[in-house]
Amino acid sequence: MIFGFGKKKKKQPAADPLAAYDGLIEDLERQGAEIRKSAATLLSLKGQLGRDLERYERRHRDVKERLEVADRKHDGRAQRTLERDRQEIERLLESTRRSLAAAEEDAKLLLDAAAELTDRIAELKAERNSAHARLSVDRAVSAALRERYEKFERVLALDEARDEVERARALADIYREDARRQSR
Repeated sequence: MIFGFGKKKKKQPAADPLAAYDGLIEDLERQGAEIRKSAATLLSLKGQLGRDLERYERRHRDVKERLEVADRKHDGRAQRTLERDRQEIERLLESTRRSLAAAEEDAKLLLDAAAELTDRIAELKAERNSAHARLSVDRAVSAALRERYEKFERVLALDEARDEVERARALADIYREDARRQSR
């Protein structure tokens, strides 16, 4: 590989394993806030559509009553105008009902997604707390074992020093014995 291009980079473990939990929880909380904001917008739209629907229904009733009056009076011109108004209002009613149904469905989906995210965040927080506790215990155990290992190393070093002293003493005894033999 020239200049290191194409080399696979090794993933470095996170310095703080809890930071991965914190980052994911933060991202999910941000995502949940956006979903709740969108759901609130849809609920507001749903309210507006509901008010529009009521207004169109009132207008529809009014036009139907006026159309009946025009029919009784045999006013053809008013009948044609009111019939066009009635058809237009019925189109508006149908369109508003469809929009309202879509907004209700979308709001429900968003609220369900927000609830799922809330549950997931709660699970991750519990898992993070458990991981934090395990890490704390593991670090304490590691420190204790490290200290024990260091003590063991000192004990081994002491044993080696004792063995060295014993070898030196034995060697000195051998030299003394040889020196006595030669002096006799």
